Amino acid sequence: MLLPKQPSCSACRDGIDLPFEFSMAFQPIVDVSCGTVYAYEALVRGPEGQPSGSVLSQVTETTRYAFDQTCRVKAITLASRLNLAATGAHLAINFMPGAVYAPVSCIQLTLRTAERLGFPCDKLIFEITEQEEVADRDHLRGIVAEYQRRGFKIAIDDFGAGFSNLCLLTDFPSDILKLDMALTRDLHRRPRAQKILHHIVALAQELGCKIVAEGVETIEEFEAIRECGISLAQGYLFARPAFEQLPAFEIPGLALQSIGAEAEAQENLQKR
Repeated sequence: MLLPKQPSCSACRDGIDLPFEFSMAFQPIVDVSCGTVYAYEALVRGPEGQPSGSVLSQVTETTRYAFDQTCRVKAITLASRLNLAATGAHLAINFMPGAVYAPVSCIQLTLRTAERLGFPCDKLIFEITEQEEVADRDHLRGIVAEYQRRGFKIAIDDFGAGFSNLCLLTDFPSDILKLDMALTRDLHRRPRAQKILHHIVALAQELGCKIVAEGVETIEEFEAIRECGISLAQGYLFARPAFEQLPAFEIPGLALQSIGAEAEAQENLQKR
């Protein structure tokens, strides 16, 4: 299969101007088992915080490469400005496999940006987006191998929906599976979905993958994913995306557990 025409070396070196502006919001992926942020996902927004659709609708076949490259630069630049690395969390960036023509060449701008800003490459996660079908699996396999060789982590986004299916998991050694929100929505009311998630969790453990539950919005959904053995979660229940900021987050029950532990400790002191 023919790949799209590769841009000239000067395009990789100097970049390509985009005819529109955009920025990023950040949303945490929390580790509910220890009350910390595992990663912040960089989400495309308009220059004044407009929804992602207002930006993505302007991306064309001609500007796709420049958009993908600029997303990486903006995400790392903003994350560095916000001192994200000091939190110990990862930075998750969506990428379009079809916009990566030659993995070794197309990653150079990302590497130079991270080096210039002092952002650690082993804290970068690249999420394979669900927006396009993987037309050339050998090409994507080469991208994944090169990225993992560089110390990046690879995530399959929206696993269980669209083009992110078991075939991707079979062919590509992913580090993280991000469950589509359709699997987590009203999970507490769907016993069949719970059984499926139990098996997905067991499979991921065998393959050495972490699992992230996306779109968690209610206490009931939160409790259900925990019962399925999932400790990494993302959704409005914990924090909404914050435009050009790292938002505060809250894990329901964590404060109550802390209060309970303090009360128990105080009671033990009184007994002495």
